[in-house]
Order: sequence, then structure tokens, then C-alpha cells
Amino acid sequence: MQAFFTRGFLFSEICVTFVGFFSINKMRSNQTYVKPKKFLGQHFLKDLSVAQRIAETLPLTEKTAVLEIGPGTGVLTQFLLQNPNIDLTVVELDRESVPYLRTHFPALENRIIEGDFLKLDLSAVFKEKFFIIGNYPYNISSQIFFKLLDYREQVPCLTGMIQKEVAERIAAPHGSKTYGILSVLLQAYYNVEYLFTVDERVFDPPPKVKSAVVRLTRNEVEKIDCDEVLFKTVVKTAFNQRRKTLRNSLKSLIDKDNEISRKAIFDKRPEQLSVAQFIELTNIIRSNV
Repeated sequence: MQAFFTRGFLFSEICVTFVGFFSINKMRSNQTYVKPKKFLGQHFLKDLSVAQRIAETLPLTEKTAVLEIGPGTGVLTQFLLQNPNIDLTVVELDRESVPYLRTHFPALENRIIEGDFLKLDLSAVFKEKFFIIGNYPYNISSQIFFKLLDYREQVPCLTGMIQKEVAERIAAPHGSKTYGILSVLLQAYYNVEYLFTVDERVFDPPPKVKSAVVRLTRNEVEKIDCDEVLFKTVVKTAFNQRRKTLRNSLKSLIDKDNEISRKAIFDKRPEQLSVAQFIELTNIIRSNV
């Protein structure tokens, strides 16, 4: 009798285990809520009017491949899917968001890349040119822009929302205190537009800073008129000591006792130089090393 009850107990336990397993998987396949995760830099946009405005920043005139980074709960995605000129693919790292998107946006079937955008080989995903859009995770926005530069021949336009501070920095003209490394590198290849500011209260959870929507459109420069690798080195080295004159901040690249360093351009600080002047400076340094 004891053995019967023992076996019965084991059988019931197994049943409960399997029922629990299938219930959990059913819940995952019908995800109804996604919790914002701090370690992913997530702040979910909840204002539909703002999402629609962002979607409308894409300058599309014909059917175009578009990649949305970090769709989250699909607040922006829904408006992108409504546009007949958008052939949409999304990339999402959050394992909670992926089943949510599959459940609520069946049109995304086979169009969801589950993974890290920063590790993605974009040339393997897109054989032709494509646009990028998103409510970008705050903790990787700068890295997204650096990756954009690597694929600039494939990406004619990037638009989306980032921290207001970063938006002001990349759109800043030379002579501005916020003008820096990203400003120069991006403006060498893209026209940068600061479109509009977004209040922190339209997010869940609200970030501690305001956000802004920007648009980067590829300019006509196919190749800058200098050594591009050295150009990046000069820009980064100069801004790493932005309070110093170029004569002092660039001494690791050209000796300050070198006669060339007496040129007037070396009297300036990095934020005073336009993109064209950084190209000129790169050529001066290249000719003397």
C-alpha cells in the first residue's frame, strides 16, 4: 500500500513538472509584458505620437530595407510596419522582447534577428543599401555611431532617438564646447540634423535626462582627402587633451620642436578646427612622419 502511494506521488509530481514546463513555455510564446532592463539601457517609449514622428523621419521615396535597433515592445515598430515603402528587419538582444514581438507583430515572422547589433555583420544581413532607425539604448548610442562609420557605404541614412547630450554633441559645429571626436568623424561623412527634443516623462521608466531625435544623411564625400586611419588617430589624440593646443596634444604624432609644428594651425585647440582643417592637419602630419 505504501509503495502504491509512493508511486502515485511520483506520478503526480511528474505530471505537475510537465504541466509547469508547458505552462511556462506557453507564457513565453504569448508574452504580454516586457520589463525594462537597466543593464540593457532600456527606457521604453510610451507616447505613440512621438513614435509616429520618429517613424516619419525616414526620407523614403521607394521600397527600402530598414533595420530597427532595439524594438523593445514595438511602439516604433508598429508605425514602420504601416509604411509600404519599408522592408523592415529588427534586431533585439532582450530575450523577453523577442517572444513579445513574435506574438504581437506576426508580420515580423523571420524578420527578427535575436542578438547584439554591435556584433552583427551587417554586410551578411544586407546585400544592398539600407537605412537604420531606433529608440537607441542609451548605454551603447556612441558605439552605434562608430559602427555606422564602418558601414557608411551601405547606410545612406540613420535616424532615431538618443540622449539629448549626445545629440547636441554630434550635431555641434566647430567652435562649440560640445564639439568632439564623434562630431568630427560623423560630420566627415554625414550631414547631421538635430530634429526635436523629447521629454523624459514619455518613457517607462523615465530617464534622468532628456532625449532628442537626430537624422544623419550621407553626404557626397566618398573618401576624405587624407589617410583615413591617420585622420581618426589625429582627431582622437587631439580631443583626448582638448584643453591643450594641438602643438602639445599631438606631440606623440609630431615633435613640437619640428619646424612644421610652428604653423599657425598648431596654435589652435581641437574644437576650433572644422572637418576640412582636420583633414589639412592630417596631411601636414603625414608629410612629416
